[in-house]
Parts: sequence; structure tokens; C-alpha cells
Amino acid sequence: KSTGFYTLVEFDANPDVVKKLDIAFRRDERVIRFLTFRLDKYAAEYAAKRRSTRANKVNATTEEVKEN
Repeated sequence: KSTGFYTLVEFDANPDVVKKLDIAFRRDERVIRFLTFRLDKYAAEYAAKRRSTRANKVNATTEEVKEN
């Protein structure tokens, strides 16, 4: 099977929360596979920049639609 539902969640939490999420994902039979990893500071900065750029594009598109 080559299709499925994929979700990317970025969050900032202490290790206890991550451990609880891992346990919850393992117990949930609807979750077939998951991957949890920690971003280094460069990856976190890149992700923040990417989100900012994407938000600016959405705002510009929204303003453009309102003008028309």
C-alpha cells in the first residue's frame, strides 16, 4: 500500500511530555508507525523561518483576494 495519512507536529515540550506521547502512540492501535525526534538549534531556526515565510504568503494572498 502506498497511500496513508501523514501528520507532522512540531512542539516544544519537556522530556516527560515526549515520553507520555510516545506511550500513548504505542498504545493506540490506530497508529501504525510514528517517529519522534529532537531538532537541533539550526533546524529549529530554519523551521521558524519557514513558518514565518509561509504565514506572510498566506496573508498576502488573503489581502489580494479581499482587494478583488
